[in-house]
Amino acid sequence: MPRFVEFPLRALATFAFAAASVAPCPLPASAAGELSRWQREAGNVTIVRDDWGIAHVHGATDADAVFGAIFAQAEDDFNRVETNYINALGRLAEVEGESAIYADLRMKLFVDPAGLRHEYALSPASLRVLMDAWADGLNYFLATHPDVHPRLIRRFEPWMALSFTEGSIGGDIAKIPLDGLAAFYGRGRTAALPRDAGPALPESSGSNGIAIAPANTVGGHALLLINPHTSFYFRSELQMTSDQGLNAYGAATWGQFFIYQGFNESAGWMHTTSGVDAVDFFAESIVRRNGKLFYRYGREERPVGVSRIVVPYRTASGASARATFAVYRTQHGPVVREQGGKWIAVALMQRPVEALEQSFLRTKATDFASFRAVAAKFVANSSNNTVFADAKGEIAFLTPQFIPVRDDRFDYTKPVDGANPATGWKGVHALDSEPHVLDPATGWIANTNNWPYAAAGASSPKRADFPRYMDTYGENARGIHAQRLLTGRADFSLDGLLAAAFDPYLPAFADLVPRLIAAYDALPAGERQKSGLSEQITLLRGWDDRWSASSVPTALAVFWGEALVDALDPRRHAVRVERLAQATPEQMLRALGGASDRLTADFGTWKTPWGEINRFQRLDDSIVPHFDDVQASIPVPFTDGFWGSLAAFGTDHAQTKRRYGVGGNSFVAVVEFGPRVRAKAVTAGGESGDPASPHFGDEARRYSTGALRDVYFYPEQLVGHTERTYHPGDAL
Repeated sequence: MPRFVEFPLRALATFAFAAASVAPCPLPASAAGELSRWQREAGNVTIVRDDWGIAHVHGATDADAVFGAIFAQAEDDFNRVETNYINALGRLAEVEGESAIYADLRMKLFVDPAGLRHEYALSPASLRVLMDAWADGLNYFLATHPDVHPRLIRRFEPWMALSFTEGSIGGDIAKIPLDGLAAFYGRGRTAALPRDAGPALPESSGSNGIAIAPANTVGGHALLLINPHTSFYFRSELQMTSDQGLNAYGAATWGQFFIYQGFNESAGWMHTTSGVDAVDFFAESIVRRNGKLFYRYGREERPVGVSRIVVPYRTASGASARATFAVYRTQHGPVVREQGGKWIAVALMQRPVEALEQSFLRTKATDFASFRAVAAKFVANSSNNTVFADAKGEIAFLTPQFIPVRDDRFDYTKPVDGANPATGWKGVHALDSEPHVLDPATGWIANTNNWPYAAAGASSPKRADFPRYMDTYGENARGIHAQRLLTGRADFSLDGLLAAAFDPYLPAFADLVPRLIAAYDALPAGERQKSGLSEQITLLRGWDDRWSASSVPTALAVFWGEALVDALDPRRHAVRVERLAQATPEQMLRALGGASDRLTADFGTWKTPWGEINRFQRLDDSIVPHFDDVQASIPVPFTDGFWGSLAAFGTDHAQTKRRYGVGGNSFVAVVEFGPRVRAKAVTAGGESGDPASPHFGDEARRYSTGALRDVYFYPEQLVGHTERTYHPGDAL
């Protein structure tokens, strides 16, 4: 499985002091002044921890709420907060060694501390006060928790918040392959790339968003499913409120001061990774003349920009070292690889101030008009669709707002000719020119990382009306599943939407298994496979194409499907589920025999129930998880999303026989908007990253069964469900 961590940050200065309550030695005047200021800020903040460990943060101002929210995140998992910012400023190699050099180089191509300081200085005062509060909250946490030892960052500066502004699992920069970057800039170097955990299915992660209009519900109120599929423990669940109108609940990516996917009293938003093309690669024709580099653009030859990037790293012996790179840029962006004799430059959105403003301000939207107004003002979301619902009964679907205008004659899924001026970006699309949906006649909206042309059934945007680059993903099995559940149904309730989110139907196998059975039935009577696969075929013939922990057919089908993928292409990521239908009868039958043999070798019999194989286990809070078949684990009935399971569960079994979850369903919430909000939610494992905490694994069984807990959104709901009420920094 791919390794997912958040984006990084790092302070150069050392900040070593502790609060007077924990350190008797006198503080320097400047440090004492800062501590006094932080204590005053903390006095304006109240944190209520409910009986699931979820933080409900209230501040007098939005800035106070930011101070408290980031303090609470640091209490729950400072390691993940810090790791995201180590990563986002390109400092990972300083703690992880040479294997991270090219990940850092990739970040440094776009993130420069001096540039971010400048952006911070020019940003609106309303945003600066939030960034100031963010840094103060983290620094106050470190000052009051001398037992916490950062790996790298001793002091957080406000400008660092601009290095990680958007909150999604990968971000645009992840589309730049590290192997190409290393091959281009790493000639003569031996630094290894990060270890590849092995091939994963191409749709093993993703996200689901569903909105139901009041006309399709029994209560007459809009409903919203919030279901991001990320690596586990990627986000914190919390609530942020203030006397300035902030009241947002949901999932915040560790280290960020806004609710990324969630809801307030009037509106809710779910972001799904989009197939819109907003990152493009340009093949540059390089000319060398008199010791200088130029690239062709039309009839011109323009000079290649050259600069130096230094990447500090830790050697195997623990010593500090530096790798220095001369890096190249054209008008399209930095050069990131070579292909076919051309240098490949990348163009992507770089609007950190606008992105951070948009991310925070949309959490205060009260209806679709105000949500859309924020999007239209900042135009700084380049990678996420949005499924929206509000208390007025409106439901909506938006594609990313930052979509460059291009000439649709060219195929932007591949590098285009950078020397041809016609391939360049020509501004950004207006929102109304993008695929979108508002209050569809079908009464529902769904997005599962599939194309927008199925977002609302018959009321969806028409593919022919938009450029090709408005989608590069197409349909997927989860999208087919969602449409099957939503079409023609008008009896949804909060619990009904929850049941849909965990519906066990697997549309990929509903299509593929009959093809396998037909291949078997066509075998001659004396064929060896006819008798050797008889039991397996009988079992699959009677299967209802639905997962469950006790199901043997589920296990057999998953192992068979994976064997079929490997037969078509061992790289796996290149295979889409619809391609499996093109397998030959012989490939299908051989794959079934191979799956049976593998199940028998690993578990003693191919008749092993799925729940004995597919498990949830959380041993510690390592960023890269590890697993142990001897240690306790919990059965999980749902499968990888590749097969169409809306409740997705991506697993790792590189070192074990059993499969253990590393991604997929990571946060699930269902929300009903009415006179009062009603919501239920669950987080994978638990809120805390501390194995000693009762909230490290207290949600694991609820997670594995889809038994969501009630969300305490209003203060009166916390009565009788409160573990602790305190100001940041209060002694336990």
